[in-house]
Amino acid sequence: MGSIHKAACPCSAGPLRLDQHMAAPIIAPSILASDFARLGDECRAVEAAGADWLHVDVMDGHFVPNITLGPDVVKALRPHVSIPFDVHLMISPADPYLEAFAAAGANILSIHPEAGPHLGRSLKRIRELGCKAGVVFNPSTPVEAVEWVLEDIDLLLVMTVNPGFGGQSFIDAQLKKIERLRKMIDASGHAIDLEVDGGVTPATAPRCVAAGATALVAGSAVFKGGPDAYAGNIRALKGG
Repeated sequence: MGSIHKAACPCSAGPLRLDQHMAAPIIAPSILASDFARLGDECRAVEAAGADWLHVDVMDGHFVPNITLGPDVVKALRPHVSIPFDVHLMISPADPYLEAFAAAGANILSIHPEAGPHLGRSLKRIRELGCKAGVVFNPSTPVEAVEWVLEDIDLLLVMTVNPGFGGQSFIDAQLKKIERLRKMIDASGHAIDLEVDGGVTPATAPRCVAAGATALVAGSAVFKGGPDAYAGNIRALKGG
């Protein structure tokens, strides 16, 4: 998969999805687990270590019980790396902030169905802004939430923990959801990546991929051990 630069419209740069014949998943390190005092250095380090995307968790203290960062931080980080910014908006409402995050440098913008009244309209707006459009499933969100808007979706993200904090344990029951979404995607014929976030480790990563995931978000599993360990950590998640 080629890197997508913000200089070009992400929607015209070709599909983001991992070729289904490739064994290794896309790895998107979550900067929530990085050293915030060295955020630019951390982003450059994981890109150099082989990260495919950079995952940015945006939390508002309302939709989820934590507060993280906003579009100004995304804008500040954008010049430091060339890999796609995979921005997960854990905010409600999300619509008023889509333009700001797109302008800041997001390549993928993912929202929750529960964050607004008109999911299809929000997804179309994300694409109009030049970003890939994603939908996020909390552990309790049913797969049927996207059944009639798949044509407007580029990424489906399954949370295998309850969103809001890093370092939680993997919820095994979500593997069945990943399997169901994989079948839904394949039946639709659309090029949609299937991403997993929450408790992803070298032990759980192969189970996610076996269930149908093409991309994995990992925080502590990537950032543990400091920069010298990042490349090995990413290889372990890819199954190498």
